[in-house]
Amino acid sequence: MRRIERENTGTVRPGQDLVVAGYAGLSGTVETVKNKKEELYQWFSRDYVDRILESDDIILEGNLERWKEFGASECEPAGEGGVLKALWDLSGAYMMGIRFSLRKIPVKQETIEICERYDMNPYRLFSAGCLLLTADNGGDLVCALKEQGIHATVIGKVTGGIKRIIDHGESIGFLDRPAGDELHKVLASSAVR
Repeated sequence: MRRIERENTGTVRPGQDLVVAGYAGLSGTVETVKNKKEELYQWFSRDYVDRILESDDIILEGNLERWKEFGASECEPAGEGGVLKALWDLSGAYMMGIRFSLRKIPVKQETIEICERYDMNPYRLFSAGCLLLTADNGGDLVCALKEQGIHATVIGKVTGGIKRIIDHGESIGFLDRPAGDELHKVLASSAVR
């Protein structure tokens, strides 16, 4: 496994909380709607589709120094490849294990609906403006972010070892190596036309 070089290296250690700030796949949802707007009008109301394009969600910058004041110890932007790639990269960079709940990763309803329409995985969808943060106290970090108007939630923990465990509630699985971003499925089909 190749160690990923980090410029603003923070600290990550077992027992810390994993926090997602922002929404998984939201920027990929907006890009999909931009490319498939006319087609989507056949399935959803014009108002609903247009409202997705006018999303006023806060776009979060991946600068660790900015988030340290709120209690974050490390920051991994979830851009290309989505939140699951950010989890993979963070774990690999520090050679640490992680355990997280897929169900706790924040996803907007419109992302779920657009992803269902185009058979995309929202957790592997372009997520610029969404961050994966680590903190000694994820609950405090979430509260501090919410005071700033930023949606955030604790999704799991950093663990010892190198396993990347996904907790599905009644079962567990392991995080697969990142594949291509799900957005490419939509952009490739738009380019064919």
